[in-house]
Amino acid sequence: MSERPRFLFVTCQIGAERAVKGELAREWPEFRPAFSRPGFLTFKLPENHHLYGDFDLRSVFARSYGFSLGTAQGDTVDTLARNAWEMVAGRSLQRIHVWQRDPGAPGESDDTASLIGNVEEARAAIRRHCPRADMLDADVDDPRQPVPCGEFVMDCILVDPERWCVGFHRAKAVPSQWPGGIMPLELPPQSVSRAWLKMEEALRWSEFPIAKGARWAEIGSAPGGSSQALLQRGMEVVGIDPAEMDAAVLAHPQFTHIRRRAIAVRRRQFRKIRWLAADMIVAPGCTLDAVEEIVTHREVNIRGLLLTLKLSDWKLADELPQYIARVRGWGYNVVSGRQLVHNRQEVCVAAQQQPFRRKPTSRRAGG
Repeated sequence: MSERPRFLFVTCQIGAERAVKGELAREWPEFRPAFSRPGFLTFKLPENHHLYGDFDLRSVFARSYGFSLGTAQGDTVDTLARNAWEMVAGRSLQRIHVWQRDPGAPGESDDTASLIGNVEEARAAIRRHCPRADMLDADVDDPRQPVPCGEFVMDCILVDPERWCVGFHRAKAVPSQWPGGIMPLELPPQSVSRAWLKMEEALRWSEFPIAKGARWAEIGSAPGGSSQALLQRGMEVVGIDPAEMDAAVLAHPQFTHIRRRAIAVRRRQFRKIRWLAADMIVAPGCTLDAVEEIVTHREVNIRGLLLTLKLSDWKLADELPQYIARVRGWGYNVVSGRQLVHNRQEVCVAAQQQPFRRKPTSRRAGG
């Protein structure tokens, strides 16, 4: 089918809709907002656009996106499924992603069983009415398996009980390989906090080339969920936090706790550190100030960063390009941001220096 899609769909965290619209207004001023629901947006594309299925939207707050072919409507899942297949007829699609827009803002709704049930029912109906034998393999719509890069995916988003958005995208970066950009992570029973989920998702999304045994510093480490994620990957971790760490983390042989604020830690403590994470309950500028004092020191050679920036007000989303530019100014030439699935009103900024170059050594040690 040669017909060029006229609309784009975007899913995001509920509450981040304004931030998405602001980003697209800056990056794609020719896109026009169209139908929307909390956590789900569509945009009308210019008539003669030349966007490919794996184009980069350049959005921090878009959890997933793709071309929208319209909405399937019906009063039963079987009617919805049949209509969905009619909408993608003639397109060369190899996989199926089915998911539901978020039922509520983070922390407001935890009806996971109902959410999974809705999606499973929809997925079963789509398979039941699939007109193509080649798309009935067990792994075509398996949400536990990532889609290989380069394959085209049929997207089916449960927007309302009687309305599904139907579209497609081409798998590219890690988030686009999973339904709705949501990687299937489960919190291990021994984890001391849900920060484990944030760190694990950040590591998978960033795809940092980190070898086992790499040395990390984590600013704002208490009570230790993020540190656990790093330790479970075989890293050495220095946790920096004036608050108390969980006893299970303190007992790990590859963990060291410096019970101070980052500003009070001597810079010599960072000489062997190559990776740094920061997650502090302060304004983004304060987080960046603290990290800048460390990474720009002449005796410190940090290869990569994972920074959580808290957005106490959604208006701070407009400042994100300046925050990212500031990180680049420290010598990190590969910088990106994403509001992770397990972030709340915050974003993760991943930064690397590629290739990594250590600073010239000095005869005198810095404090």
